[in-house]
Amino acid sequence: MAAELLKSAKLPENFARVLVEKPEPLAGRQTIQLVLVREVQDYTVLRTEETRELNTVWTPANADGTGDIERVAFLAGKQKAAESRELEALLRTWSTAPRKECYLKSSLCMECPRCVLFGATDVSGSAGKRSNIKHRIAYATAFSLLPVDPSLREVQTFNGVDGATQLTDQALGERESVRPGSLFASIVTLRAVSELELVLAIKTILSCTRYGAETRVGGIVRNHLVGVVVADEEIISPLELTLALGDGVPDPRATTAAVLEDFKKKASTPARVHVLTTEELGRLVEAVQNASGPDLVEHGYRAAQDFRKQQEHYRTKDKKKNKKEKGRNTDT
Repeated sequence: MAAELLKSAKLPENFARVLVEKPEPLAGRQTIQLVLVREVQDYTVLRTEETRELNTVWTPANADGTGDIERVAFLAGKQKAAESRELEALLRTWSTAPRKECYLKSSLCMECPRCVLFGATDVSGSAGKRSNIKHRIAYATAFSLLPVDPSLREVQTFNGVDGATQLTDQALGERESVRPGSLFASIVTLRAVSELELVLAIKTILSCTRYGAETRVGGIVRNHLVGVVVADEEIISPLELTLALGDGVPDPRATTAAVLEDFKKKASTPARVHVLTTEELGRLVEAVQNASGPDLVEHGYRAAQDFRKQQEHYRTKDKKKNKKEKGRNTDT
Protein backbone atom coordinates (compact mmCIF):
# COMPACT_ATOMS: atom_id res chain seq x y z
CA MET A 1 0.00 0.00 0.00
CA ALA A 2 2.84 2.40 0.81
CA ALA A 3 4.39 2.07 -2.63
CA GLU A 4 1.05 2.75 -4.28
CA LEU A 5 0.48 6.04 -2.48
CA LEU A 6 4.03 7.31 -2.96
CA LYS A 7 3.84 6.42 -6.61
CA SER A 8 0.56 8.24 -7.20
CA ALA A 9 1.66 11.33 -5.26
CA LYS A 10 5.18 11.33 -6.75
CA LEU A 11 6.70 12.45 -3.47
CA PRO A 12 10.48 12.79 -3.04
CA GLU A 13 12.59 10.08 -1.41
CA ASN A 14 13.33 12.21 1.65
CA PHE A 15 9.59 12.22 2.37
CA ALA A 16 9.40 8.43 2.27
CA ARG A 17 12.37 8.30 4.66
CA VAL A 18 10.28 9.40 7.66
CA LEU A 19 7.53 6.82 7.10
CA VAL A 20 8.01 3.59 9.04
CA GLU A 21 7.04 0.25 7.58
CA LYS A 22 4.67 -0.43 10.47
CA PRO A 23 3.95 1.12 13.89
CA GLU A 24 6.35 -0.04 16.60
CA PRO A 25 6.16 0.26 20.41
CA LEU A 26 9.69 1.68 20.42
CA ALA A 27 9.26 4.74 18.21
CA GLY A 28 11.97 6.84 16.63
CA ARG A 29 12.08 10.59 15.98
CA GLN A 30 10.74 10.54 12.44
CA THR A 31 8.49 13.61 12.48
CA ILE A 32 5.76 14.88 10.17
CA GLN A 33 4.19 18.24 10.93
CA LEU A 34 0.80 18.85 9.31
CA VAL A 35 0.37 22.60 9.07
CA LEU A 36 -3.26 23.70 9.07
CA VAL A 37 -5.39 26.77 8.78
CA ARG A 38 -8.66 26.08 10.59
CA GLU A 39 -11.38 28.30 9.14
CA VAL A 40 -14.50 28.84 11.25
CA GLN A 41 -17.65 28.43 9.10
CA ASP A 42 -20.32 29.01 11.77
CA TYR A 43 -20.55 30.54 15.23
CA THR A 44 -18.17 28.38 17.29
CA VAL A 45 -17.95 28.28 21.08
CA LEU A 46 -14.34 27.79 22.18
CA ARG A 47 -14.51 27.85 25.97
CA THR A 48 -13.90 25.69 29.02
CA GLU A 49 -16.90 24.11 30.69
CA GLU A 50 -16.46 26.03 33.96
CA THR A 51 -17.01 29.44 32.36
CA ARG A 52 -19.07 30.82 29.51
CA GLU A 53 -16.27 33.09 28.32
CA LEU A 54 -14.08 32.41 25.31
CA ASN A 55 -10.63 30.97 25.92
CA THR A 56 -8.27 33.86 25.20
CA VAL A 57 -4.59 34.56 25.74
CA TRP A 58 -2.27 37.56 25.35
CA THR A 59 0.54 36.98 22.87
CA PRO A 60 3.06 39.14 20.99
CA ALA A 61 1.46 41.04 18.13
CA ASN A 62 4.40 40.58 15.76
CA ALA A 63 7.15 38.09 15.01
CA ASP A 64 9.77 40.51 16.39
CA GLY A 65 8.05 40.41 19.78
CA THR A 66 6.74 43.97 19.68
CA GLY A 67 3.28 44.80 20.99
CA ASP A 68 0.70 42.56 22.67
CA ILE A 69 -2.72 41.47 21.49
CA GLU A 70 -5.40 39.20 22.89
CA ARG A 71 -6.13 36.19 20.69
CA VAL A 72 -8.69 33.40 20.88
CA ALA A 73 -7.04 30.15 21.97
CA PHE A 74 -8.22 26.96 20.27
CA LEU A 75 -7.03 24.59 22.98
CA ALA A 76 -5.11 21.48 21.95
CA GLY A 77 -7.48 19.22 23.90
CA LYS A 78 -10.49 20.55 21.97
CA GLN A 79 -8.83 19.74 18.65
CA LYS A 80 -7.63 16.30 19.74
CA ALA A 81 -10.96 15.23 21.24
CA ALA A 82 -12.93 16.09 18.11
CA GLU A 83 -10.49 14.40 15.73
CA SER A 84 -9.97 11.33 17.90
CA ARG A 85 -13.73 10.76 17.96
CA GLU A 86 -13.92 11.45 14.22
CA LEU A 87 -11.41 8.68 13.49
CA GLU A 88 -13.28 6.41 15.87
CA ALA A 89 -16.50 7.02 13.91
CA LEU A 90 -14.77 6.58 10.53
CA LEU A 91 -13.42 3.20 11.64
CA ARG A 92 -16.94 2.06 12.52
CA THR A 93 -18.28 3.38 9.21
CA TRP A 94 -15.62 1.83 7.00
CA SER A 95 -15.14 -1.47 8.81
CA THR A 96 -16.46 -4.45 6.87
CA ALA A 97 -16.15 -6.97 9.72
CA PRO A 98 -17.42 -7.15 13.32
CA ARG A 99 -15.01 -5.39 15.68
CA LYS A 100 -14.57 -5.16 19.41
CA GLU A 101 -16.37 -2.14 20.87
CA CYS A 102 -14.12 0.88 21.28
CA TYR A 103 -15.09 4.31 22.53
CA LEU A 104 -13.81 7.12 24.68
CA LYS A 105 -13.10 7.18 27.45
CA SER A 106 -13.91 4.09 29.48
CA SER A 107 -13.93 1.36 26.85
CA LEU A 108 -10.86 1.54 24.64
CA CYS A 109 -10.22 -1.72 22.79
CA MET A 110 -6.42 -1.26 22.60
CA GLU A 111 -6.54 -3.11 19.27
CA CYS A 112 -7.64 -0.57 16.63
CA PRO A 113 -5.84 2.05 14.50
CA ARG A 114 -7.21 4.86 16.68
CA CYS A 115 -5.82 3.39 19.90
CA VAL A 116 -2.45 2.68 18.31
CA LEU A 117 -2.10 6.22 16.90
CA PHE A 118 -3.78 8.38 19.56
CA GLY A 119 -2.68 6.24 22.48
CA ALA A 120 -4.78 4.33 24.98
CA THR A 121 -4.84 3.21 28.59
CA ASP A 122 -6.24 -0.10 29.76
CA VAL A 123 -8.94 0.74 32.33
CA SER A 124 -10.35 -2.78 32.62
CA GLY A 125 -8.93 -3.21 36.11
CA SER A 126 -8.12 -6.85 35.42
CA ALA A 127 -5.28 -8.56 37.23
CA GLY A 128 -3.38 -9.21 34.02
CA LYS A 129 -3.33 -5.58 32.99
CA ARG A 130 -2.13 -5.06 29.45
CA SER A 131 0.46 -2.52 28.37
CA ASN A 132 -0.59 1.05 27.73
CA ILE A 133 -0.10 2.58 24.29
CA LYS A 134 1.79 5.86 23.99
CA HIS A 135 0.40 8.40 21.54
CA ARG A 136 2.25 9.18 18.32
CA ILE A 137 0.08 12.13 17.35
CA ALA A 138 0.42 15.41 19.22
CA TYR A 139 -1.51 18.68 19.32
CA ALA A 140 -0.76 22.20 20.48
CA THR A 141 -2.96 25.22 21.16
CA ALA A 142 -3.89 27.09 17.98
CA PHE A 143 -4.20 30.87 17.96
CA SER A 144 -6.45 33.21 16.02
CA LEU A 145 -4.67 35.30 13.41
CA LEU A 146 -6.74 38.34 14.41
CA PRO A 147 -7.22 39.82 17.91
CA VAL A 148 -10.35 39.03 19.89
CA ASP A 149 -12.00 42.46 19.90
CA PRO A 150 -13.64 43.74 17.85
CA SER A 151 -12.81 41.22 15.11
CA LEU A 152 -13.71 37.80 16.51
CA ARG A 153 -15.98 37.91 19.55
CA GLU A 154 -19.74 37.66 19.02
CA VAL A 155 -22.17 37.74 21.97
CA GLN A 156 -25.56 36.17 21.26
CA THR A 157 -28.64 36.14 23.47
CA PHE A 158 -30.78 32.99 23.47
CA ASN A 159 -34.40 32.60 24.60
CA GLY A 160 -36.74 29.80 25.55
CA VAL A 161 -39.95 29.27 23.58
CA ASP A 162 -43.15 28.15 25.32
CA GLY A 163 -44.28 24.97 23.59
CA ALA A 164 -47.98 25.78 23.90
CA THR A 165 -48.09 29.50 23.14
CA GLN A 166 -44.95 29.65 20.96
CA LEU A 167 -44.05 32.88 22.75
CA THR A 168 -40.61 33.76 24.07
CA ASP A 169 -40.24 34.71 27.70
CA GLN A 170 -37.21 36.35 29.29
CA ALA A 171 -33.75 35.71 27.89
CA LEU A 172 -32.15 32.54 29.22
CA GLY A 173 -28.59 33.72 28.84
CA GLU A 174 -25.81 34.86 26.57
CA ARG A 175 -23.34 32.88 24.50
CA GLU A 176 -19.89 34.11 23.50
CA SER A 177 -18.72 32.60 20.24
CA VAL A 178 -16.14 33.06 17.50
CA ARG A 179 -17.48 34.69 14.35
CA PRO A 180 -17.60 32.84 11.01
CA GLY A 181 -14.57 33.51 8.84
CA SER A 182 -12.09 33.49 11.73
CA LEU A 183 -8.77 31.78 10.98
CA PHE A 184 -6.57 29.73 13.34
CA ALA A 185 -3.00 28.60 12.69
CA SER A 186 -2.65 25.01 13.86
CA ILE A 187 -0.11 22.18 13.69
CA VAL A 188 -0.66 18.45 14.20
CA THR A 189 2.54 16.46 14.72
CA LEU A 190 2.92 12.79 13.80
CA ARG A 191 5.80 10.74 15.15
CA ALA A 192 7.14 7.52 13.58
CA VAL A 193 3.94 6.76 11.66
CA SER A 194 3.36 4.42 8.75
CA GLU A 195 1.99 5.66 5.47
CA LEU A 196 -1.36 4.12 6.32
CA GLU A 197 -1.48 6.09 9.57
CA LEU A 198 -0.51 9.29 7.76
CA VAL A 199 -3.36 8.80 5.29
CA LEU A 200 -5.85 8.04 8.08
CA ALA A 201 -4.72 11.10 10.03
CA ILE A 202 -5.11 13.46 7.05
CA LYS A 203 -8.46 11.93 6.09
CA THR A 204 -9.66 12.39 9.66
CA ILE A 205 -8.59 16.04 9.79
CA LEU A 206 -10.20 16.84 6.43
CA SER A 207 -13.38 14.99 7.46
CA CYS A 208 -13.77 16.53 10.92
CA THR A 209 -16.03 19.61 10.89
CA ARG A 210 -17.48 20.05 14.42
CA TYR A 211 -15.44 21.58 17.21
CA GLY A 212 -15.96 23.30 20.54
CA ALA A 213 -18.99 23.35 22.83
CA GLU A 214 -22.63 23.25 21.68
CA THR A 215 -21.87 21.67 18.31
CA ARG A 216 -25.55 20.82 17.83
CA VAL A 217 -26.17 24.46 16.85
CA GLY A 218 -22.85 25.46 15.26
CA GLY A 219 -19.16 24.81 15.63
CA ILE A 220 -18.51 24.10 11.95
CA VAL A 221 -14.83 24.44 11.05
CA ARG A 222 -13.16 23.73 7.70
CA ASN A 223 -9.59 22.43 7.96
CA HIS A 224 -7.16 23.43 5.21
CA LEU A 225 -3.87 21.51 4.94
CA VAL A 226 -1.52 24.29 3.85
CA GLY A 227 1.88 22.74 4.55
CA VAL A 228 3.75 19.57 5.46
CA VAL A 229 7.22 19.28 6.98
CA VAL A 230 9.17 16.04 7.34
CA ALA A 231 12.20 15.95 9.62
CA ASP A 232 13.69 14.37 12.73
CA GLU A 233 12.35 17.20 14.89
CA GLU A 234 9.58 19.78 15.19
CA ILE A 235 10.80 22.92 13.43
CA ILE A 236 7.89 25.28 14.15
CA SER A 237 5.15 25.83 16.76
CA PRO A 238 1.60 27.16 16.21
CA LEU A 239 2.45 30.48 17.89
CA GLU A 240 5.50 30.97 15.67
CA LEU A 241 3.33 30.16 12.66
CA THR A 242 0.66 32.61 13.80
CA LEU A 243 3.14 35.46 14.20
CA ALA A 244 4.81 34.68 10.88
CA LEU A 245 1.53 34.63 8.94
CA GLY A 246 0.37 37.95 10.36
CA ASP A 247 -3.18 39.31 10.07
CA GLY A 248 -4.25 37.48 6.93
CA VAL A 249 -3.48 34.59 4.61
CA PRO A 250 -4.20 35.69 1.02
CA ASP A 251 -2.67 32.49 -0.40
CA PRO A 252 -2.28 29.98 2.47
CA ARG A 253 -0.22 27.38 0.64
CA ALA A 254 2.27 29.79 -0.94
CA THR A 255 2.56 31.92 2.21
CA THR A 256 3.01 28.94 4.51
CA ALA A 257 5.61 27.26 2.29
CA ALA A 258 7.78 30.39 2.46
CA VAL A 259 7.39 30.55 6.26
CA LEU A 260 8.33 26.89 6.67
CA GLU A 261 11.40 27.27 4.44
CA ASP A 262 12.53 30.12 6.69
CA PHE A 263 12.10 28.03 9.85
CA LYS A 264 13.91 25.14 8.18
CA LYS A 265 17.10 27.22 8.40
CA LYS A 266 16.73 27.32 12.20
CA ALA A 267 16.43 23.54 12.63
CA SER A 268 19.13 21.55 14.42
CA THR A 269 19.81 19.63 11.20
CA PRO A 270 18.41 21.53 8.17
CA ALA A 271 19.74 18.90 5.77
CA ARG A 272 17.29 16.42 7.30
CA VAL A 273 14.28 18.72 6.83
CA HIS A 274 12.07 18.75 3.75
CA VAL A 275 9.19 21.16 3.20
CA LEU A 276 6.68 19.96 0.63
CA THR A 277 6.29 22.36 -2.27
CA THR A 278 2.84 23.60 -3.23
CA GLU A 279 2.72 21.07 -6.07
CA GLU A 280 3.85 18.17 -3.87
CA LEU A 281 1.29 19.11 -1.23
CA GLY A 282 -1.49 19.15 -3.80
CA ARG A 283 -0.52 15.70 -5.06
CA LEU A 284 -0.37 14.35 -1.53
CA VAL A 285 -3.86 15.61 -0.69
CA GLU A 286 -5.25 14.20 -3.93
CA ALA A 287 -3.67 10.80 -3.24
CA VAL A 288 -5.11 10.77 0.29
CA GLN A 289 -8.56 11.67 -1.01
CA ASN A 290 -8.42 8.85 -3.57
CA ALA A 291 -7.42 6.22 -0.99
CA SER A 292 -10.21 3.77 -0.13
CA GLY A 293 -11.44 4.11 3.44
CA PRO A 294 -12.52 0.45 3.87
CA ASP A 295 -9.18 -0.80 2.52
CA LEU A 296 -7.29 1.47 4.90
CA VAL A 297 -9.30 0.19 7.86
CA GLU A 298 -8.69 -3.48 7.09
CA HIS A 299 -4.94 -2.91 6.75
CA GLY A 300 -5.02 -0.68 9.86
CA TYR A 301 -6.57 -3.35 12.08
CA ARG A 302 -4.00 -5.91 10.97
CA ALA A 303 -1.18 -3.47 11.73
CA ALA A 304 -2.72 -2.74 15.15
CA GLN A 305 -2.81 -6.47 15.94
CA ASP A 306 0.85 -6.79 14.99
CA PHE A 307 1.64 -3.78 17.20
CA ARG A 308 -0.05 -5.43 20.20
CA LYS A 309 1.79 -8.70 19.57
CA GLN A 310 5.07 -6.78 19.59
CA GLN A 311 4.10 -5.11 22.88
CA GLU A 312 3.23 -8.50 24.35
CA HIS A 313 6.65 -9.77 23.24
CA TYR A 314 8.37 -6.99 25.19
CA ARG A 315 6.13 -7.59 28.21
CA THR A 316 6.85 -11.32 28.22
CA LYS A 317 10.54 -10.62 27.72
CA ASP A 318 10.58 -8.31 30.76
CA LYS A 319 8.77 -10.91 32.88
CA LYS A 320 11.32 -13.57 31.98
CA LYS A 321 14.17 -11.16 32.71
CA ASN A 322 12.74 -10.21 36.11
CA LYS A 323 12.15 -13.85 37.01
CA LYS A 324 15.70 -14.72 36.04
CA GLU A 325 17.15 -11.84 38.09
CA LYS A 326 14.98 -12.82 41.05
CA GLY A 327 16.38 -16.35 40.84
CA ARG A 328 19.93 -15.05 40.87
CA ASN A 329 19.25 -12.95 43.97
CA THR A 330 17.82 -15.98 45.74
CA ASP A 331 20.89 -18.04 44.95
CA THR A 332 23.22 -15.42 46.42
